[in-house]
Amino acid sequence: MQATALILHNLLRWAVLLMGIWTVLNAITGITTKRAYSANDNRSNLLFMIFCDVQLLFGLVLFFTGPWLEKIKAGMGPLMKNTTDRFFIVEHAFMMILALWLVHIGRVAVKKAAPESKHKKMLLFFGIALLLIIVSIPWPNKGEVARPLMRWFN
Repeated sequence: MQATALILHNLLRWAVLLMGIWTVLNAITGITTKRAYSANDNRSNLLFMIFCDVQLLFGLVLFFTGPWLEKIKAGMGPLMKNTTDRFFIVEHAFMMILALWLVHIGRVAVKKAAPESKHKKMLLFFGIALLLIIVSIPWPNKGEVARPLMRWFN
């Protein structure tokens, strides 16, 4: 189960990134062209939120079926001294949950915003969330915490 969840978590990262980029690009083009908020804008940020939610579920499966809880029980001192453990248990988890929170708050803020400010709210909330996600992914060039771009190929 752990291996399957890890592969799906890895694959879904690309869907989250694509939906986030689509949403941010919609916001930027909406602002620059002064176009009205459309069904396409709504669809992009809804799909971004859905993919983020599903990604969180796979992340939780990995967290609760992996070695992470045992490492937390063993003490936070040793955990914080280990770069990989600290990254996945503290940094990655916190930043991704913060990004998910921004996506959900942003979705509500965009829905409630005046028509002329919907794209600005999209850019603010979803742009920051996307940035947090990009920074928190264990890219192959990230030293000790690096993970492959496609899990099953490496």
